[in-house]
Amino acid sequence: MAVIPIIRLITLSAVVLFSLIALGAGSAALTTPFGWLSVYTSASALAVATAALTSITLPVMIVVEFVRPGGFFTSMIVFELAWLSVLWVLWLATGGLGVDASQQVFPGQDCNYDDPTISANCTEIVVIEAFAFLCWIILLFYTNLILILAIIAASRNHAGVWTSGVSTAPFFVKGAHGRGGFDAGLGANAMPMKTTGGYYAGAGGTGMGGVAEAASYEGPARLNAGTVHV
Repeated sequence: MAVIPIIRLITLSAVVLFSLIALGAGSAALTTPFGWLSVYTSASALAVATAALTSITLPVMIVVEFVRPGGFFTSMIVFELAWLSVLWVLWLATGGLGVDASQQVFPGQDCNYDDPTISANCTEIVVIEAFAFLCWIILLFYTNLILILAIIAASRNHAGVWTSGVSTAPFFVKGAHGRGGFDAGLGANAMPMKTTGGYYAGAGGTGMGGVAEAASYEGPARLNAGTVHV
């Protein structure tokens, strides 16, 4: 297996695992005595929603890429970049709300409260905050990596890279040589065509072993016939 598909598998699997942890912490936080605080509720609710989206969609993307690489729209690089970018934005917002909630509800504390319930509530919001930022960093790194590789592949004339899957994308395949055309091989005695100033027909050796000079056409009214030396 190539390196990039392995990175993809590890990345998405890690994010799924972290999202499940955040989902559990967010669900528990919604049942806390601080549920009436809007900032606390917002952080917990967004954590649950983002974690649910992540834990549902990413396993599907992993399985589809294994079963049918690049054959379904969820495996296309353009879709993967778009959807994972949406997820990392949501995780960033979740982490930001978690920081805001911890500062407003539990200011200046390390979750060391005499009441074990309050300590548990504080720990839950810290867990949401930590794993939200982890998911954000991982997805941001991965999407930037794939975006850069896809742009490089597209610059090498691999136009179909955006609709291919990560496992089949030509990230490290050199593109076709040339600048809008191709170079034909020349024979041992062949003369190259010249396209500036007129037309020169290439000529090779004669059947008798002699050398043929090229016939040339210069300008609209001048024709020089090639001569053959035997």
